[in-house]
Amino acid sequence: MGLSVTTLWRPVGPAELALVRDADWRAWPPRLPDQPIFYPVLTEDYAVRIAREWNVPHSGAGYVTRFFVDSAFLARYPVRLAGGRDLRELWVPAEELAEFNRHIVGRIELVHSF
Repeated sequence: MGLSVTTLWRPVGPAELALVRDADWRAWPPRLPDQPIFYPVLTEDYAVRIAREWNVPHSGAGYVTRFFVDSAFLARYPVRLAGGRDLRELWVPAEELAEFNRHIVGRIELVHSF
């Protein structure tokens, strides 16, 4: 029986993308002091929307990444709605990000650039 994984998406700007690249596409960087939560999203459409509408205006470019995480591990994080049923995300406390990274299966992939 194989490992069950969940596909997650993360919209990022150039600085965060560079840190992921520096981590060989295998981990998310630690949160900054003013970032208590790491929030991957559950749909590609939502990630694209954030990348286009927030990352591009704020940093000049936006990117969408896709990655896979052990589904059993993810069960500890309830799905949060961010304003609508299609705007679903997980909230991972910053202090749990290193453990979250250990449950990523494979590499983080860059799938869209804006």
